[in-house]
Amino acid sequence: SSGINAEYGGAAVIKARGLSSAMSAAKAIGDHTRDWWFGTGEGVFTSMGVPSDGSYNIPAGVMYSFPVAIDSAGKYTIVQGLPQDDFSTEKMMATYHELLDEATVAASLA
Repeated sequence: SSGINAEYGGAAVIKARGLSSAMSAAKAIGDHTRDWWFGTGEGVFTSMGVPSDGSYNIPAGVMYSFPVAIDSAGKYTIVQGLPQDDFSTEKMMATYHELLDEATVAASLA
C-alpha cells in the first residue's frame, strides 16, 4: 500500500509532484511519447508495457512493463541484466499473477 488515502490521493500527488494527477498523467504520456519518437539515448532506459520475450522470468507473450531502451527509429529492446533481488522478483511475480487474474476476469465478461 502506498499509504495514500484514496480520498486525499489527488492532494498527495499535487503536494509530492507539484502537479495534479491529471497533469501528472499528461506529463507521463508526453515523456513516453518523446522517448518512443526520439529514442531514449545511449545507455538510458525507461519502462514500457510490451509483450514479454521471457525476460526476467515473465512468460513470453504476456504484456508487462519492462525496462526498455528505444532507438531513434522507435524500436524498443528489453534491457537485460539489471540487478534483481528476491524482493523485486517476488513483486514482479505478484504483478504477473495479478495480470493473469485480470485477464481471466476480462475473458469471463466477453
